[in-house]
Amino acid sequence: MIKHVPYPARLVFLRDWCCSKSSPYQNMGAESSLPMEMCSNFDAYELRRLARRFKKLDIDGSGSLSVEEFMSLPELQQNPLVQRVIDIFDEDGNGEVDFREFIQGISQFSVKGDKNVKLKFAFRIYDIDRDGFISNGELFQVLKMMVGNNLKDSQLQQIVDKTILFHDKDGDGRISFQEFCDVVEHTEVHKKMVLENI
Repeated sequence: MIKHVPYPARLVFLRDWCCSKSSPYQNMGAESSLPMEMCSNFDAYELRRLARRFKKLDIDGSGSLSVEEFMSLPELQQNPLVQRVIDIFDEDGNGEVDFREFIQGISQFSVKGDKNVKLKFAFRIYDIDRDGFISNGELFQVLKMMVGNNLKDSQLQQIVDKTILFHDKDGDGRISFQEFCDVVEHTEVHKKMVLENI
């Protein structure tokens, strides 16, 4: 059984590892620049394991994962929404996922992860422009990623239109986060958003 390490000790470990002179990740920032929620779902042992996994994925040793490196994660290889997942993990939009972004992203899939955080992640899959709403066009794009050419665009557009019409409670032509939660609340989608062996 792994003993729980207090939160400050987790940050110290992370700071020491990221900022050590021997680490290719030394320029990722000091402890003061690390967000407090960064390690909230992981203990020190899990962080060390994730750091080792990140280093293995980081084939070129750049300190961040390219799309190709990120795609080598077995959990994502067959996922039609992998590019959306990468886009969400890549918070600064530079096209790569650094260690901080990796930890924050993976943390959302922890078995200890909060239901609301998981629902926000699921919502962000659809909210491509990050404006806090799912538009008709965004819903179409994401569903197209999922169904590919199995449906004609006209059929898919009918599904999108009906979905928006049925679930847009305030009539603004888009789905808010609350409206999204109302739709998925009874599906327990958050329970499926877990990576147990991370």
